Amino acid sequence: MSTPLRAVVTGGGGFLGAGIVSILAQEGWRIKSFSRRIYPNLQAQGVQCVSGDVADAAAVREALRESDIVFHVASKVALWGNYADFHAANVVGTRNVIEACRRNGVRKLVYTSTPSVVFGACDLRHANEDTPFPKKFTAHYPRTKAQAEQLVLASNGPDLATVALRPHLIWGPGDNHLFPVLAKKQRSGLLRLIGSGDNLIDTTFVDNAARAHVEAAKRLEVGSAPAGKAYFISQGDPRPLRVLVNDLLRAGGLPPVEKSIPFPAAYLAGQFFEAAYRVLGMAAEPPVTRFTALVFARDHYFDIAAARRDLGYKPTVSIEEGMNRFQSSLSAGREMAVGAGART
Repeated sequence: MSTPLRAVVTGGGGFLGAGIVSILAQEGWRIKSFSRRIYPNLQAQGVQCVSGDVADAAAVREALRESDIVFHVASKVALWGNYADFHAANVVGTRNVIEACRRNGVRKLVYTSTPSVVFGACDLRHANEDTPFPKKFTAHYPRTKAQAEQLVLASNGPDLATVALRPHLIWGPGDNHLFPVLAKKQRSGLLRLIGSGDNLIDTTFVDNAARAHVEAAKRLEVGSAPAGKAYFISQGDPRPLRVLVNDLLRAGGLPPVEKSIPFPAAYLAGQFFEAAYRVLGMAAEPPVTRFTALVFARDHYFDIAAARRDLGYKPTVSIEEGMNRFQSSLSAGREMAVGAGART
């Protein structure tokens, strides 16, 4: 297969997007990042940076000109907020990307979805791609990502090959979501396990998630095995939530979480806070939501056999090696912060 040389990465300055850009740059691709702002660290890699909003159809059309493939990574990821904001970023933005691909003759679209599209109220154990969407979602993020994924897969056809990847709980150097949330709650004394913490969960080291996207792009062609399909991506190594959370905290020099609350109490508290915040019009994230209670209490791990088969996916960085890299990156960050403080 001839490798496409011109790629656009929406959200190229974000956590996963930057990882994809890094691999593409190393392999000699011509890369354009379309994000809300300009990122000097990407420009230093020879990446053309274009600022804009995926909800702006005209801006997306212009950004996708003269491209062979699009990695649509940009999305609104949050546990709380207005539905309209999630819909604009995740659904309208994705629709704009699809339309821009068609208008500009882009042949391939790799979409970053999430396993949350199949997460309802029940445990997910060895879940595979036949797992249906839940009848009811408990948060705007999975609901709008499911809508967007359906748009992407339905757009697969003779002129545009599409694939959706569902990487689960991405972590590693540069994490600006999962670890910061855990660390903030632990520093404030608010972090709790929900239930025993023995529930098994899958995660994905960021380099593995990024590599999965690039390998999917190389194998994606009109009529190919991945075309029009979704794939779960993870370490393929589920572990107790308590162990994974405490490993991440330890990497950040923080004490382990030891306190817990029963799941029924956490879920009821989530219902209460969601109702109260909605009535009061509060934009801040509630201390707990129904979705977070379920995520912390349920098993959620996946069968990645399809990704291994069709995408050649292999999680080359183990959890242990990933934790070492993550700890080193956090230590380096703390040392830089101390050094900067000493110079001021």
